[in-house]
Amino acid sequence: MLTKEEMPACPVATTVALIGSKWKLLIMRNLLIRPWRFNELRKNLDGVSQKVLTDSLRSMESDGIVIRTVYPEVPPRVEYSLSELGESMRPIMDAMYAWGTEYKKNRV
Repeated sequence: MLTKEEMPACPVATTVALIGSKWKLLIMRNLLIRPWRFNELRKNLDGVSQKVLTDSLRSMESDGIVIRTVYPEVPPRVEYSLSELGESMRPIMDAMYAWGTEYKKNRV
């Protein structure tokens, strides 16, 4: 997690530092729908490695964007969901979806 002193001065750069990777954006896209288990995410995100998914989820959890919930079952069940902070990204993700849809429609 970045301290205030480590964060970029530019707010856009701060946002990119927190969620700017391809995999983090796709993880957020999925978590905006519902909570997911690790293996569900790995299967749904074609091409992501276990290490990258693990690192991305840990980073997003550390930054307060994702909540990791461990259920006391045998075997343990772990789910990932968006925190309130993560949910606050919904309008931005919706805008990205709308922009991408319009771009694809106009480029064909």
